[in-house]
Amino acid sequence: MSVLPAAEEVLVEECRVRALRLLAGNLTPQGILAAHPGPRARARGYAAIFGRDSAICAIGMALSGDAALAAAAPKGLATLAAHQAPNGQIPKFVDPRRGEADFWYLGCIDATLWWLIAVAALRLKGRFAAQVERAIRWLQAQEHQRFFLLQQNEASDWADIMPRSGFVLYTNSLWYLVKRLYRLRRVEDTRRNFGHLFHPFSTGLSDYRRARLLSHSARKRAKNRDLYLSFVNFSFWGDEGDVFGNLLAILCGLAEGAAAGRILRALERARVNEPYPVRVVCDPILETGPLWRPYMSRHRQNFAWQYHNGGIWPFVGGFWVAALAQAGER
Repeated sequence: MSVLPAAEEVLVEECRVRALRLLAGNLTPQGILAAHPGPRARARGYAAIFGRDSAICAIGMALSGDAALAAAAPKGLATLAAHQAPNGQIPKFVDPRRGEADFWYLGCIDATLWWLIAVAALRLKGRFAAQVERAIRWLQAQEHQRFFLLQQNEASDWADIMPRSGFVLYTNSLWYLVKRLYRLRRVEDTRRNFGHLFHPFSTGLSDYRRARLLSHSARKRAKNRDLYLSFVNFSFWGDEGDVFGNLLAILCGLAEGAAAGRILRALERARVNEPYPVRVVCDPILETGPLWRPYMSRHRQNFAWQYHNGGIWPFVGGFWVAALAQAGER
């Protein structure tokens, strides 16, 4: 039974129709483009097949109920697989006009994660078996052999102008899901250490001395204690409240029951869904703060309340709705 008033049902249906139309309009024989291929999109490199965008869209297309979109869902995944690096990394994006793959500055770690998730969701493991094996091997090379969490450099995941580095919440939420989908080793160690590092306030400190040292400072000084830390590094950590990372922790099975409720209530208190869902951090990094990096002013787009540093991202709003639904909210 619907829980929406009639007018809101009409609005949601209009959104669904427009979303399908947008996907169809951006579909090419090589897959979904990140933006419609006009002059501005081409100038900024967005008229391309992006790893994470293509994977997320592929899952949506497969579930859309639109037969043509569902049939086309694997196209972008195949394009990315065809341009996989010899070491197994999936590209950040592929420019279909030039037939060139781009791997970003410091190694785009989440394109490989999202590609693996989409391949599993679309039941394409057999079709891409060789590429899957190489992709997993590349990710395992980034895994710490005591924490069993992925390590990364700054500005190398979806928030590619943010200083999150070391062990990153967003990346390791996806890694845990990949481990479950592909039945990889030490998955419970990944889950346990995820809790110790990213939420030492509830789980307590790890028995492992180096994990205790990483978490100790945050445990004493963090403000957003109902949320997972956005990242944990050798001597610093992220307390800005990473909305996407916390939502993925719920959706990937790392925060369940009371923990999921705690996160959602904290995000509601921060009003991340007002005026539109959602703002992607609770408290942006300021130019005067210790985490500010000069590159965040690149293109003048990542100052406080802008872009990855507190801007509103409708696609993350979709994950907000999914997390609310998974937690039983109506």
